[in-house]
Amino acid sequence: MQPLPTLHEIEAAKALIRPHIRETPTYRWPLLEDGLGCELWLKHENHTPVGAFKIRGGLVYMDELKRQQPDVRGVIAATTGNHGQSIAFAARQSGLRAVIVVPHGNNPEKNTAMRSLGAELVEHGHEFQDALEFSRDLAAQQDLHAVPSFHPWLVRGVATYALELFRSVAALDAVFVPIGLGSGFCGIAAAREALGLQTRIIGVVSEHAPAYALSFQRREFTEQPSATRVAEGVACKTPNRDALQHVIQHAHDIVTVNDDEAVQAMRAIIQATHNIAEGAGALAYAALKKERGQWQGKRVACVLTGGNASMAMLAQALGA
Repeated sequence: MQPLPTLHEIEAAKALIRPHIRETPTYRWPLLEDGLGCELWLKHENHTPVGAFKIRGGLVYMDELKRQQPDVRGVIAATTGNHGQSIAFAARQSGLRAVIVVPHGNNPEKNTAMRSLGAELVEHGHEFQDALEFSRDLAAQQDLHAVPSFHPWLVRGVATYALELFRSVAALDAVFVPIGLGSGFCGIAAAREALGLQTRIIGVVSEHAPAYALSFQRREFTEQPSATRVAEGVACKTPNRDALQHVIQHAHDIVTVNDDEAVQAMRAIIQATHNIAEGAGALAYAALKKERGQWQGKRVACVLTGGNASMAMLAQALGA
């Protein structure tokens, strides 16, 4: 298991990304708190230049890659969207070619956004795993560096949002964070450990993509197919083994949220804050609502990990 980044490493990553990303806000929204019985803080990672937290990891990864492989000419990644936007953005800043592989039927707005960032988009297969395997073949054929969806360099960058959160809001009792492949969760764990805090970390997954939840419950690696129609950002079939070890070690609990609950949470966030949360980005708030009885009188944060919902999904949420 790779160690989590230290405070010094997270601070260095923060300095590296600051020219590209301002600190994202952490706000209380009275309408979101209504009926919860707790003090709620929302960390707005939908306010980054690509509308999601993963841009932080992409910038750190590309900087390290250029340092260690100065002759690299291009990168490739498989994604359902936010990781791809992160890599496309960071590759363009570094002067590198970026090829992004997505499954057929992927969020069309995310596809358009990746192209707008200069990525060459390739569609293959019908789920993330298909796209991932094909991207590995293309990497070998075209001499491209394959960027994984989970890596210590990515975690180091992502941990900067957690450092911002913990320094913005003191004495948090708990943080709810969605788990896709695990970098967002590990970023929270890294910052908590680096700062010596006792905040409990609640991971959130889709009920229709429960691989991490099952693995956490069983304390062993477990694969499970994904069938979520709403939260493509957490549509994980195969957990990352390093990330899973950190989840098992640092999570207080893993909560599952179904697609209907995710859509209702999207609508609530839009109505209460006039911010857009994509399906995966709304999971933390959906989980807190579901578990609110356990957090009465507590100070709690939810990470709104991204706002890149398709127009069709927004229409569904608004009509919920």
